[in-house]
Amino acid sequence: MEKIASFTIDHIKLQPGIYVSRKDTVGAEVITTFDLRMTSPNEEPVMNTAEVHTIEHLAATFLRNHPMYKDKTIYFGPMGCRTGFYLLLAGDYASKDIVPLMIEMYEFIRDFEGEVPGASPKDCGNYLDMNLPMAKFLAKRYLENVLYGIDESRLIYPE
Repeated sequence: MEKIASFTIDHIKLQPGIYVSRKDTVGAEVITTFDLRMTSPNEEPVMNTAEVHTIEHLAATFLRNHPMYKDKTIYFGPMGCRTGFYLLLAGDYASKDIVPLMIEMYEFIRDFEGEVPGASPKDCGNYLDMNLPMAKFLAKRYLENVLYGIDESRLIYPE
């Protein structure tokens, strides 16, 4: 059986960034899958499920309400390894194209106050597994260490 493309990326060299993971054509539309890598794989601790869950709720809410991207957002969700997230957008994009959107989204998460959207027993199957303070901390860290001043080394997968 062939390895899927995401398992061919050298995770020893991979650093936090925004990467195009793949592009798929569905009908006449291109779907771009982004790898939003927030932690350095196998070098630092992975994110805990509570903060991953909180980031997922906040980011999905942000994207699905964004004036330009709400109709282009196909999916936002965590990687099983808990080192980042996948974002699927309708359209043919490069990593650099979504840097402003990611800065806006992670600033929204960093600055969020109040009840996490969808964090209720009626709306979520695991609503108690949330950690807003840690989600805000991780969003701030990603902004400061990666997104603000991002360069090509964090926009294209390492070889």
